Order: sequence, then structure tokens, then C-alpha cells
Amino acid sequence: MSEPTVAVGRVSKAHGVRGEVTVVVLSEVPERFDPGAVVWLEDGRSLTVASSKPYRDKLLVMFREVRDRAQAEALQTALLVAPESSSPPLPDGSWWDHQIEGCMVATDTGLELGMVREVIHTMANDVWSAVDDSGIETLIPVLKDVLVSADVEAKRIIVREIPGLTLPG
Repeated sequence: MSEPTVAVGRVSKAHGVRGEVTVVVLSEVPERFDPGAVVWLEDGRSLTVASSKPYRDKLLVMFREVRDRAQAEALQTALLVAPESSSPPLPDGSWWDHQIEGCMVATDTGLELGMVREVIHTMANDVWSAVDDSGIETLIPVLKDVLVSADVEAKRIIVREIPGLTLPG
């Protein structure tokens, strides 16, 4: 696939003998695994969803291209992706994780905090983990009082320098 992709699921294991697989869903877009939807493997092969249904904390998915257990087992641990352009637009001030990961973070006073390596979802708010060149991690709460600007096109985020966040309390 020539355009950027986003991870939408990971095959956990084969289920039964007809080629079904269990999928850990990594997408917040519920239609990703509706019958007729297409997802891709990282090698560029496409898979068309024939059916899907909830199964424990995962989905039980049948792909048209997977006809038996052996083919299903070959997909174990495979990452399923979709074109980035298939992600719906978000309201201003919201971003998909893949847009934030890889952004450089600095404070409004110019202190470089590093690159966002992970977006952590908590009950209260998201937290961005930025790691600098020396390996020091800064956890940045995604709050209006902290975030100054996020330019995901330029991969640059500016946050307020707050005692306890970037400076000794």
C-alpha cells in the first residue's frame, strides 16, 4: 500500500476449523470489521471481512480469503492495517494516536522534551510519553492548561513549562 497506514487490529489466534480468527481491535472506528470491510496485512495483501462478532474481549472474524484453520494459523500475530485516509476526521483539538506519536515536544520556553513514543489513555485524560536523546521520559498530561499547540503536520508540540512536569517541584 503506497499511502500511510494505521493499525486497526492484531490477529490473536485461529479459532475452530473453518478459518476464523480472533482479533484484538486497535481501532476506535467500529466499522473497520463490518462484513465487506477490507483490511490489509503489512505485506500489502488485502483481507475482506466475511463476518465478525464479539468474542470475549475480542472479535471473532472470518475473512473471505482465509478458508481453513491452517490459513488462519498462518495469520497468528499479524498486524491488520487500513489506509490513514480511511480514518474519520476528528474535532479540533483531537488527534489519532498515530498523528501524535513521533512528534517532537518542547516547552514554551524552548526546553526540548523529546519525541512522543506512546499515547497512554487514562480515565481522566490522555498522557503523552516523550523521551529525549538521553533516554529521559517526560509524561505530559493532555490538558488545556498544559498544551499550547500541536502541529501534527510539522510533527511539533509545544507545552507549558510547569513545575513538577519539567522542573523540580
